[in-house]
Amino acid sequence: MTLPYLDAALLRSLATPARTVAALEAALLGGLDPELDQPRLTSPLEAGEFLLMPAQTASYAGIKVATVAPGNPAKGHPKIQGTYLLLDKSTLAPLAAMDGAELTLIRTPAATTLAIKHLLALRGASSAGTVAVVGTSLQADRHIEALAQVCGIDDLVVVGRRREAAEALAGTWDGRGMAARAGTVADLASADVIVCATSSALPVFDGGLVGDAAIVAAIGSHGLDAREIDPALALRSEVVVEGRASAFREAGDLIPARSAAEWEQRGLATLADLVAGRFAPAAGRPLLYTGVGMAWEDLVVAGSAYDVFRGAAAPVD
Repeated sequence: MTLPYLDAALLRSLATPARTVAALEAALLGGLDPELDQPRLTSPLEAGEFLLMPAQTASYAGIKVATVAPGNPAKGHPKIQGTYLLLDKSTLAPLAAMDGAELTLIRTPAATTLAIKHLLALRGASSAGTVAVVGTSLQADRHIEALAQVCGIDDLVVVGRRREAAEALAGTWDGRGMAARAGTVADLASADVIVCATSSALPVFDGGLVGDAAIVAAIGSHGLDAREIDPALALRSEVVVEGRASAFREAGDLIPARSAAEWEQRGLATLADLVAGRFAPAAGRPLLYTGVGMAWEDLVVAGSAYDVFRGAAAPVD
C-alpha cells in the first residue's frame, strides 16, 4: 500500500481553523493530559538542528521531524522544514505522512485561538474586539485568520519591525474586508487582544503599555533564552500555559520573571484548566497565554485532518 502524503495545500484544506480549534478543545475535554507529553528532542546538525516531537493519543501516535537551518533564508530556503508521520496507536502501523511545516502553521494558531476564545468568555466579550498583532510573518497571518474565523475581529492593527511589512500584511486583510491598518507599539495600549508572533529573543514592547483588561498571547518563540514579553508584564498578569512541564522547560516569557520553582509554588493554570472552566483569574489584571508548541497539539491536528481525509478520500492501494 502506498502511504498517503498530505501536502501543504491538502492539509490546509482539511484542517480549517474552526475544525482544528474544535479538535484541540475536544481532546482536552475528553481527558487528554498535556503533562504526559514527551519533551521536545533536539539533535545537532552541521547546518542547524533536528527537532523531534513524538506523541500519542487514544487513537493515534505520531512524530514530527523538523529541521531548523538558520542560514536557509539567506539562501532562499525556509528556515524550518519537516515531515509528520501519523501512526495507528495500537499497531504502530504508518497511516499517512504530512507536511510538517504546514502542520505547525495550523496547530500553533489553533492552540492560541482556543486559549483566546476561552479568555474572551471570561471577560464576557462577544468578539476579540481590537486586535494588535506584533509580527508580520506567515505565522502572524495565520493567527489573524484563525482569530477572525473563530472569535471575530472588529479592528486589526499590525505592528512590525519593518513598517512596509506591517503595511503589506494589514493591506492584505483590509482587502478582504477587515478594518485593518499598520500601527506602532503605542497602539497596544488600546488593544483588547495582543498577539505576539515574532522570532525575537528580546521583549518586543514595554509591558507597561498593556491595559489591565487586555488579553495577551505570546507564542512566537520557545527556549529559556528567548522571550517576547518583559518580566514586568508576566508578573502583573494572570497566566495560562499549554502545560506546566513544558513551560518550566521552555517558557522564556515566564522564567526570567520567576524561577520555575517559584512559578510551581505560585501555581500556573493550563490550557486544560482554562477549557474545563477551572481557571478563575483575579480581577484587574491582564490575562496572559504563553505557548511554546507541544507535540500533543501536532498529533491532535494531524489525527483530525486524517479523519477528514479518510472520510473524503477513496481507498489507497
